[in-house]
Amino acid sequence: MIVMERAKFERMSVDDLYKLHLGISEVLKQKIQKEKLRLEERLKRLKIRVSRRRPYPPVPPKYCNPEKPSETWAGRGKQPRWLVAQLSSGKRIEDFTIQVRNRRRISDRRATSSRPQA
Repeated sequence: MIVMERAKFERMSVDDLYKLHLGISEVLKQKIQKEKLRLEERLKRLKIRVSRRRPYPPVPPKYCNPEKPSETWAGRGKQPRWLVAQLSSGKRIEDFTIQVRNRRRISDRRATSSRPQA
């Protein structure tokens, strides 16, 4: 490894030191990028996901705009503009709840399944 003595740096002008700094920064950036790609390739071979979010299942909508039924909201994230406007006019969020027909729990379905009871 090449080691430059401190005296050599002290004799260099500010412009020369800055050029050296830029050159070193560029080389370092390239080496870091190559190392990152090499490590990501190794992770792929190990079949480990690389910095990706886990997929979330789709969420059915819970609220609906009565003026435009195609505008719905699942209750996650930022409230849509139509809902904010309605809430600020004095309505309650329960007024926009989508009524679900035949809402049965999984345990209810299992209890009434077609399997013979022992």
